[in-house]
Amino acid sequence: MGKTVTVRLDDETYETFSEAARAERRTLSNFIQTAVQAHLAESAFADEEEMAGIRADEELVRRLKRGSRDARTRKGTPVG
Repeated sequence: MGKTVTVRLDDETYETFSEAARAERRTLSNFIQTAVQAHLAESAFADEEEMAGIRADEELVRRLKRGSRDARTRKGTPVG
């Protein structure tokens, strides 16, 4: 079942969101939900530029590989 969340928006932001929702023939609530979901999905992954920087950092790659190997062999103590 859905949950109700109250969000305070300034007038300018409200109008911007409302206009965009009307343009897409959506309710304001659906527009905001869809936009937030899209943002979260996009920000959960590194883009190609970020990945190139990660791959170029030899020390980081070495540590990531070691951490992955340790996790597979259940070596170390989980954090959190």
